[in-house]
Amino acid sequence: QVQVVESGGGLVQAGGSLRLSCAASGRTFSTYGMGWFRQTPGKERTFIAAISWSDGTTYYADSAKGRFTISRDNAKNTVYLQMNNLKPEDTAVYYCAAGPRDWGTTRLNLVNYWGQGTQVTVSS
Repeated sequence: QVQVVESGGGLVQAGGSLRLSCAASGRTFSTYGMGWFRQTPGKERTFIAAISWSDGTTYYADSAKGRFTISRDNAKNTVYLQMNNLKPEDTAVYYCAAGPRDWGTTRLNLVNYWGQGTQVTVSS
């Protein structure tokens, strides 16, 4: 069993930045890659980025390239999502997820565990 807890959401003006954090715990945590998704009301949850646990290979949705950066700190069992130049359309609930160990390489969005989500609101 793996637990993931997001933090760092909030209200930011357009053009601003936020860094989301995802703390993971569990006996088998090291077997999972980590990723981020987001969801707005009435829409499907969409993939943003993922990172392999073994070598840090990253994988981004086209919408995230250039503005979002995923990274991880193995010693802290924490994954981050740095979001820059935020736009009102980035407003959503952001979810952290545990998935394939080499997620950045396999690019298979097969989620094993979800966090509870953190709200990001970008004002215009």
